[in-house]
Amino acid sequence: MIVVTGAAGFVGSGLVSKLNDIGIKRIIIVDDFSNDEKEHNLVGKKYIKRIDREEFMPWLKEHGDEVKFIFHIGARTDTTEFDKEIFDRLNLNYSKDLWRHATQYGIPMVYASSAATYGLGESGYDDDHRLVDDLKPLNAYGDSKNDFDKWVLTQSIKPPFWAGLKFFNVYGPNEYHKARMASVVLHAYRQISKTGELKLFRSHNEKYEDGEQKRDFIYVKDVLNICIFLMEKRPKSGLYNVGSGKARTFKTLAVDTFHAMNRDVEISYIDTPADIRDKYQYFTEAKINKLIAAGYTEGFHTLEQGINDYVKNYLMEGKYL
Repeated sequence: MIVVTGAAGFVGSGLVSKLNDIGIKRIIIVDDFSNDEKEHNLVGKKYIKRIDREEFMPWLKEHGDEVKFIFHIGARTDTTEFDKEIFDRLNLNYSKDLWRHATQYGIPMVYASSAATYGLGESGYDDDHRLVDDLKPLNAYGDSKNDFDKWVLTQSIKPPFWAGLKFFNVYGPNEYHKARMASVVLHAYRQISKTGELKLFRSHNEKYEDGEQKRDFIYVKDVLNICIFLMEKRPKSGLYNVGSGKARTFKTLAVDTFHAMNRDVEISYIDTPADIRDKYQYFTEAKINKLIAAGYTEGFHTLEQGINDYVKNYLMEGKYL
């Protein structure tokens, strides 16, 4: 059996779909299933049992010897939440408990970290373990992810294989329930559909023109390919950046979205809200040397390719992955 936590969410549900595609159906899905909107992500998926996240640890104590791999994707991901206790409970301590069980039963484990651990990028975007203690996340969510990474690196007893994936800006199908935490691509599509135009944040940094702020955007299908690669090949354990390795501008993303929708480009700029202005990232770019050196050869969708596929084959069709 393979366990996927966060299985009703964005990346988690896509991973269940990907596992089904390669013939794996003995899957235990774990999540907080109280959000009815996320149920759409699970339609048509093949799995053998769903377990509420609060009931999962007792279940794992009894069935750990039957589990062959764990994908721990579930987490509280709201970067605007400031209650540290919530993140300590759901992201840090829950992950520690799962790690201990994986270690006890010898279960390989891949878990979701985040590029939010890098903060403003003062130390760069390198997944070198020696840099983890120096990182300065910008919010409680990033802190919780970095705290777990730091804890993992201090453990003397570990699962037979483990990988912590530092997801950069992931976009793609099955994120429809994420509201304000959805990708810029989805927000752009919805705004263009409704108004025919798109408003981007104005630059408040003299080094960047309006719309020239850059992020590393990665299509969710590439994220899923990386997850399967790690499960099947099990290279050296450690933290891995999961990004495209190429920063692209918000203006490029916007233009690509207009083109995929066959709409004329109409972009204007608004001030970045004052409460997030001093924590706004103007540049992120994953250093993916470690992933490539580990043997990953699938390549990545360009931003144009990813947006075109997402918009035409999912958003405009109302489809899920």
